[in-house]
Amino acid sequence: MEAMKPMAPMQGMAPMKPMQAMAPMKPMAPPDSSWWPQGLSNPGSSGGQNGLRYAFFPDQRRLAVEQNGKVTQYDTGDHQISGVGQQQGGGGDGTPRFSSQQGEVDLASLKQIG
Repeated sequence: MEAMKPMAPMQGMAPMKPMQAMAPMKPMAPPDSSWWPQGLSNPGSSGGQNGLRYAFFPDQRRLAVEQNGKVTQYDTGDHQISGVGQQQGGGGDGTPRFSSQQGEVDLASLKQIG
């Protein structure tokens, strides 16, 4: 049997290299405006859920909603729309309800425009 050879000495760790500076963030892309009607601009809020998209235009007091490929506009009156939800299951009919400063707003309660 061959005799064990001594272990080689451990090598010291190399010093850390400096990190690269972070690149500046790219500006956020504006929301995709290709789906809402012309004449509406600068949505105050927009989003989507379960095949529904919405964009709220506070200057025009309009809400554009796309469902099943069809875009419908609504007059929001005094509501400032900030979000959307759909009640699922448990007797919920899946009707979208929007959040406003006055509480939840059922889409059916808003006046449809043309």
